[in-house]
Amino acid sequence: MQELIAFVGGGNMAASLIGGLLAAGHRSQQLRVAVKTTASARRVGERFGVACGTDAAAAIAGAGIVVLAVKPQLMAAAVHGLRPAPDATVLSVAAGVRCATLAHWLGTANVVRAMPNTPALFRAGISGLYCDPALPALHRTRAEAVLGSVGGTCWVPAEAQIDAVTALSGCGPAYYFYLTELLREAGAALGLDAATAARLAHDTFIGAAAMARDAGEDEARLREQVTSRGGSTEAALEHLEGAGVRRIFREALAAADARARLRGDELALQAAGSPGPATA
Repeated sequence: MQELIAFVGGGNMAASLIGGLLAAGHRSQQLRVAVKTTASARRVGERFGVACGTDAAAAIAGAGIVVLAVKPQLMAAAVHGLRPAPDATVLSVAAGVRCATLAHWLGTANVVRAMPNTPALFRAGISGLYCDPALPALHRTRAEAVLGSVGGTCWVPAEAQIDAVTALSGCGPAYYFYLTELLREAGAALGLDAATAARLAHDTFIGAAAMARDAGEDEARLREQVTSRGGSTEAALEHLEGAGVRRIFREALAAADARARLRGDELALQAAGSPGPATA
């Protein structure tokens, strides 16, 4: 019998995970969801055929896995007063909310922190995960099962690296969209019609990503293979290098990493000044 999985929050990421779990064979009766409003509860319940209400404590009662899928700034209020079962796995997909902060609020050390990304909506995501190395393997297995339903997973050895995961793959889809937008605009400026420029930009990225995934070679080597000496590709790449694009990307990811760490610091201070879990 599959164990009960409870979601606190019913937004896009929760919806992608619920859909992924159902597609992977989980029964709707084994999923519960808690959201803020009755209107949201009705929408989620009708969409997935799962029990959905506004009482988070009732939703997590008896759950083996509790997925926290609310915005970081709303987390403290969302988990206030909640007490997961002693052996439950708490899986947080909220950026910046540290394991110690959640442990303080919830009264359990069984916390796994994860950073999925939005392609999970299409079951093509990638999630970075972290938990205390002393945590029993069962909790890692449970977290992987949930996030593996919507894409790949990889573990990092230090919690601080989750901020780097946020900067790279959590924010990464936005970088892809931005670069696609720039290529489309540049193509149009060279005289291509908008639809043609858009299709060429989109499909070029998709094809290049497939090559990088399946070729079994380093991206630098692949780049060398498609860059003829004295050719157009070389001219473009030399211009990008000269303009400092490599440095700009490193600085951009460093800025995202710093923002994620700052958010974690702020929430940790908030937790330090707030009471721990209510006693039973």
